[in-house]
Amino acid sequence: QVQLVESGGGLVQAGGSLRLSCAASGRTFMYTMGWFRLAPGEEREFVGAISWNGINTYYADSVKGRFTVSRDNAKNTVYLQMNSLKPEDTAVYYCAVDRHGSSYYDRASEYDYWGQGTQVTVSS
Repeated sequence: QVQLVESGGGLVQAGGSLRLSCAASGRTFMYTMGWFRLAPGEEREFVGAISWNGINTYYADSVKGRFTVSRDNAKNTVYLQMNSLKPEDTAVYYCAVDRHGSSYYDRASEYDYWGQGTQVTVSS
C-alpha cells in the first residue's frame, strides 16, 4: 500500500514560482512517479513524470521549459518545481505512482495510487 501527500500549493502571481512536494509512505523508489493536474471544467492533464532512478523525465508541451520534476528516493519524495507560472496553470495538482513501469507515462490510467491533490492558483 502506498500513500501520497502533496504539499506546497498556494496563490501566486503570474510569472512567479512554486515548488510542490509529494511525500510517499511505502516503497516508491523503484517506480515511475507522475504529476497531473485538473482544472475546473477540464479533463485531467498530464504534467510531468520521472523514472525510478531520476534519469528520465517527461513533460507536457504546455509546461516544458518551465516545470521540472525531480525526486529524492532517500526521502521518498518527488518534487515539481514550477517557474514562470501562468493563469492557465491554475488547477489542483496530483502526484501518482506507476508500479508497472508503463511506457505510457502520460496516461492517468497507468497510475495506481494518487494523492489528494494540492491547489495552485495563479493570478494575472
